[in-house]
Amino acid sequence: MISYFAGAVGAFLALIPLAAEAKPFTDAAGRTVELPDHIGKVLAAGPPASVLIYAIAPEKLAGWVREPKEDEKPYLIEAVRGLPTYGRLTGKGGTANIEAVLAAKPDIIIDVGTVDATYASLADKVQSQTGIPYVLIDGSFGKSAETLRSLGVMLGAEERGDKLADYADETLKELAATMAAVPADKRPRVYYGRGPDGLETGLAGSINLEILESAGAVNVAAAAGKGSLTQVSSEQVLAWNPEVIIAASPKFAASVAADPVWSKVQAVGKGQVFSAPSLPFGWFDSPPGINRLIGIRWLEALLYGDIYQGDLKAETREFYKLFYQVDLDDAQLATLLKGALPEAE
Repeated sequence: MISYFAGAVGAFLALIPLAAEAKPFTDAAGRTVELPDHIGKVLAAGPPASVLIYAIAPEKLAGWVREPKEDEKPYLIEAVRGLPTYGRLTGKGGTANIEAVLAAKPDIIIDVGTVDATYASLADKVQSQTGIPYVLIDGSFGKSAETLRSLGVMLGAEERGDKLADYADETLKELAATMAAVPADKRPRVYYGRGPDGLETGLAGSINLEILESAGAVNVAAAAGKGSLTQVSSEQVLAWNPEVIIAASPKFAASVAADPVWSKVQAVGKGQVFSAPSLPFGWFDSPPGINRLIGIRWLEALLYGDIYQGDLKAETREFYKLFYQVDLDDAQLATLLKGALPEAE
């Protein structure tokens, strides 16, 4: 999470209303943040926070880090589709305009993701510059339920936070049961390719590949070391020879069979190349947030179809209704799952 600020701040501090009362809150970094007694508007510092706030209290979302695309909007409630876009305060290539952020008059700023001393320092800096309370929340996949409950309490939506957290608890419980039934030698070796050429991926320990590790699969790119996202070559992927390829871009998934190098990869030769669903938020990544709760169910169905006992279509409808408050029609469901499962599915 890298801060980006441009322009003077002082002239805009008057735009921020002072809270009549404040209450201390200890965030995931151990920072004590004084929260206003009433939180009416929340600004997301990055994409994972946008998803989390939208799921729990969409009426409190100040705006979008990235403007929803036209094909994403039908998967969001109408009330949030036209919210302003102010850019991101955190992450690679921060784009937020400080004037727009302050003009939004948020009561608090929330960031969700990896938490360490660097992120804590950034939060302190932003809070000092703007006068807006800035809270860090652990975005680890395994802590999804804890995160949902915590934010529900913070935003005065405790009942909804608990309801979503119960779903997360049940999802992880079912995942554990599936993993217990899968022998180590039956867990596939997988390559995850981002971008139109599929040559960006995540190293061992990358939050972008956390969901794959949670699903018990082997991230072949871990052979290149530890870290976050990195660029690789098609020759490297050929050497790793994954059994399954998961593509973030449908364009990449559609192009590999005709590529003379990629066609030699085991996964391509056996037709085991799949597109990760991505509307309105990615199921695997982009962003690595609570949206991955439906992604893990998809990975169970994809990687362990002979063991997985669920009905992915029904579970997808349930998740979208519960988290996004959208009733999927048959066409929307078909669009979501296109290229995501073997043809027989």
